[in-house]
Amino acid sequence: MSHTPHELHEEFPEFAEKMSALKTSDAHFVKLADKYHEINRRVHRAETNVEPMEQLAEDQLRKERAALKDEIYGLLKAS
Repeated sequence: MSHTPHELHEEFPEFAEKMSALKTSDAHFVKLADKYHEINRRVHRAETNVEPMEQLAEDQLRKERAALKDEIYGLLKAS
């Protein structure tokens, strides 16, 4: 496991301009991006043992992060 955070601008560099625009114009996108950021940080802290958690809880957070990432990608592709 890489233990590097999966920031949205690193995950979708080709959508950097779209993400900036959506952050100022789309409240739903902002909510999704904020939730992604929150969960991403929790996963990263768990992976690096800053805030250890049980493996099942960490796996659940990863699944939530993946679902958010999929939804965000869908919004980026549609805009």
